[in-house]
Amino acid sequence: MTGLAPTGHRTAANRRPHNPTAPPSREHPMTATAAADSSPDSPAAVVARLRATFATGRTKPLSWRLAQLAALRRMLTEQAEALQQALLTDLGKGPAEAYRTEIGFTLNELEHTVTHLEEWLRPKPAAVPDTFLPATARVVRDPLGVVLIIAPWNYPAQLALAPLVGALAAGNTAVIKPSELAPATSAALAGLLPQYLDTEAVAVVEGAVPETTALLEQRFDHIFYTGNGVVGRIVMAAAAKHLTPVTLELGGKSPVVVEPGVDLAVTAQRIARGKFLNAGQTCVAPDYVLAIGDTASELAAQLADAVEAAFGADPAGNPGYGKIVNERHFDRLAALLGDGRVVTGGGRDRAARHIDPTVLADVSPDSPVMRDEIFGPILPIVSVPDLDAAIAFINDRDKPLALYAFTESEETKRRLTLETSSGALTFGLPVSHLAVPELPFGGVGESGMGRYHGEYSIDTFSHAKAILDKPLS
Repeated sequence: MTGLAPTGHRTAANRRPHNPTAPPSREHPMTATAAADSSPDSPAAVVARLRATFATGRTKPLSWRLAQLAALRRMLTEQAEALQQALLTDLGKGPAEAYRTEIGFTLNELEHTVTHLEEWLRPKPAAVPDTFLPATARVVRDPLGVVLIIAPWNYPAQLALAPLVGALAAGNTAVIKPSELAPATSAALAGLLPQYLDTEAVAVVEGAVPETTALLEQRFDHIFYTGNGVVGRIVMAAAAKHLTPVTLELGGKSPVVVEPGVDLAVTAQRIARGKFLNAGQTCVAPDYVLAIGDTASELAAQLADAVEAAFGADPAGNPGYGKIVNERHFDRLAALLGDGRVVTGGGRDRAARHIDPTVLADVSPDSPVMRDEIFGPILPIVSVPDLDAAIAFINDRDKPLALYAFTESEETKRRLTLETSSGALTFGLPVSHLAVPELPFGGVGESGMGRYHGEYSIDTFSHAKAILDKPLS
């Protein structure tokens, strides 16, 4: 399966499902102007068709929502192999990692939602002041309408479909814009979703800058974007023209604080697993380590052992280790390998888009590798004298999407909780907070706005409507 050239687009909105019961990226600023297109598959026509569907009320009943979620479950189950092959083509993800982090992750999110959806949608009673009695009050969740989901390339299936779970569960219609930088997965989603979901309520628009620009010119009721801050600002500016609310799932340099006295072998294993998943191309991957006191030297050695244990002596030959998405990102990452001292890794092959899992020691806080989010398999270690210095280091920079810490001190946990700000704070296990469906996922400040997963997705894709009812007699 291949993607389309940046100047073309294709939609899957007009394909009929086989299911008889079924009624961007982190890459570029969008500055191109899309030509007007009046075809039935144009972004304007697709949005109009979905808006007309929503106006009929067909997406509001619980039965429709559950039917769509069941159909999505069937797709993920029956088409798992096709999706795994697409992810292998795009990112070199082995079948096990592709299933665990994309297909299985989305299935877990879906199952949790199906189990609790009826409960979440029940009207919530509200107390009425004595002044207005007799009267009753309640809060109901209204679906918003037509939502746009713009997915990135690094987890191109999960980050398109997990938000879709929330959008459908909340009773909306949805346009999905997959990343053109993961063309095989984009084509797979465009081909598969219409076979399972209501094609009058869910559409896929493929393409690149012109197609995304044309979509952003339309009026949506919510825009859900996962990517970087540069494009996030463009999305937000476009949404402002229609007063459209947005969720921005961005990124940033997520630090790991390591205190003296912890088991450094266990710490290194957990950091390595979180950092080098998907070849480091994960928004919540540990970006750098703040090693307190004299921990840096031993931690570096333990990280070298952990990398070899996870990926072998030759990661390039390990089919479970992914590849860099394209040559531009490869070149950007390769330029960072000269900072500090290479503890382990450093090997690279541009033709194969491969960079070994790499740990850098003796890194200066002012070096290029410490300026921007790395988003690749390079882990710098920065030494700081104490917890005060670590907290100051974190607070002097943009608020991260996640903050991780390895400590045995409850006082340290208390201080990090109270004295820092981040999208999430995790002790002892990087990255895995995403897989807890009752925890909100989202950033703060430069790392994003809004949140989703579980009931938080219903909040994101619904309007909480206040209802007051006072009898006339």
